[in-house]
Amino acid sequence: MLGAETPFPRPRREAWPELAEDPSPPGSGAEDSAGQGIAATASSSSSGAQRCGEGEERRGAPPLDRDPPRGGEAAGGEEEPLLRGIFQIGKRSCDVVLSARQLRWSPIQPESRGGHSNMNIPCKEESVEIKDIFSVKLKRRRFAGQKKGGVLLGITVFVCLKKENKLKDSAVNFNNLSEDHCHSWFRCLKEILNGFPNRPKSLKVFVNPNSHKKEATHVYYEQVAPLFKLADIKTDVTVTEYEGHALSLLKECELHAYDGVVCIGGDGSTSEIAHGLLLRAQMDAGRDTDYILSPVRAPLPLGIIPAGSTNVLAHTLHGINHAVTATLHIIMGHIQPVDICTFSSPSKLLRFGFSAMFGFGARTLALAEKHRWMPSNQRRDFAVIKTLASLKPEECELSFLPLKNSLQGSQENVTMKKERLKKFDSKVQWHTIQDHFLNVSIMAIPCLCSMAPRGLAPNTRLNNGSMALIVVRNTSRAEFIKHLKRYASVKNQFNFPFVETYAVQEVKVQPRAKIGYDTEENVYLHATSAEGNYPWNIDGDLMEGASEVHVRVHPQLINLYGVSIDELDDSKAMCSCL
Repeated sequence: MLGAETPFPRPRREAWPELAEDPSPPGSGAEDSAGQGIAATASSSSSGAQRCGEGEERRGAPPLDRDPPRGGEAAGGEEEPLLRGIFQIGKRSCDVVLSARQLRWSPIQPESRGGHSNMNIPCKEESVEIKDIFSVKLKRRRFAGQKKGGVLLGITVFVCLKKENKLKDSAVNFNNLSEDHCHSWFRCLKEILNGFPNRPKSLKVFVNPNSHKKEATHVYYEQVAPLFKLADIKTDVTVTEYEGHALSLLKECELHAYDGVVCIGGDGSTSEIAHGLLLRAQMDAGRDTDYILSPVRAPLPLGIIPAGSTNVLAHTLHGINHAVTATLHIIMGHIQPVDICTFSSPSKLLRFGFSAMFGFGARTLALAEKHRWMPSNQRRDFAVIKTLASLKPEECELSFLPLKNSLQGSQENVTMKKERLKKFDSKVQWHTIQDHFLNVSIMAIPCLCSMAPRGLAPNTRLNNGSMALIVVRNTSRAEFIKHLKRYASVKNQFNFPFVETYAVQEVKVQPRAKIGYDTEENVYLHATSAEGNYPWNIDGDLMEGASEVHVRVHPQLINLYGVSIDELDDSKAMCSCL
């Protein structure tokens, strides 16, 4: 029978089939005679096997065409096959064809009693794109306790499937008992997969064990590491021990030994590693890291695997807070160039970051950091309620360099903005406003999250070379809460007379120190020190900034593993949290 397995002595119980890491040389074990019969292929497939790897000619095989055009088209207009052979898939024998772009198979038609193929039986062809395959393994059956060797059953192809915004892995077993046949296909598929340039082969991994309920280590070893091993990706794992640990290692480690850097943690961990990668790039380029006007690009792409409480960056890149989806984006080499900002005082670079909040968003984070003993969700809710209870505006001066035709937001505010800007000529000029603001947001990415499925800045993209400046002027507590609630709905959160949005290239924020705050407010809300430092929320990480902070956007300064939100299936509801 086709694909029949070699019987084993009954006293010894067989284990489940296991996948071999590396192929053993053809002919190293006993080969089943039935498998040898199955392995017969057409002359075109034999020549394809020779082109793909180191396959040897088998006895009785037709002469090989040594130099055929690889990946070309046959006379009928179809892509020329590299290999063709017979495998058992499920319970049916299938004709399997491998080309440079596709692996396809169809059941072999049974013959009628007269010896003719029965063409009345429907034959459905199935296929997978080569670009969706991320690994191929030899499949073997081993006895219980056996770690090496075993009877070769065939090859297993692992495929990355997309369903809505999720990615998941799937396996297709191609069974054949011939050693030569399976090794030829294995080598050919491995050669094709190794030809994808963006797929990493070695990664530096940072795991923050303290992220959201201390789940990051579990997420990595249970969900991420098995997929990296399956894809033959070597990993160098560091479990961080303190804040700034990853930053200090990135300044010293040999980055040329890796194809990418991966962070398993929350937004604060990711921001620290992105800052470290870019700071290392400036050091390697001989730039002055105290003040950088034109930074150089990060040397390696950054992968973000969500294991935090919000994971804004992971949501924005993958459209979903899902570790397996993020891991498969890294394995498949999906790289997206992303804009990033520099935050500087008048004389010093403070850090790199993707987004920032000043005012309510920063004071809420500062309060939450003082209560880290609380569970993350309770800490966040407590900080929001406490800050809302003592809601007061911050007086500051905002200077920004707008883009041409950059008016955004609600129709009600457009006329008002045009009135403010019409005194300027066609040249882009600095625009200054001074007022009392409840919150100021500066974002170079859309910032999707579970609390804002459309994004904190939905009109911004990952790499359009601009930032969204969102200012919330002083208003009543009830109106401000209405504005905050809009982020969780599909309604326009900017459709309020006290909210204004601009697309900008640069922003300067200069707070005006006030006198008269009570002691409790200084501790929990205002956090203004004698040196004139103010709290900033940069990518979910608390930073104390000087009295003036200058923010610049730098287009496509870093590559991240993921896809653009424009490529997601449903642009109206881009977040589908679990």
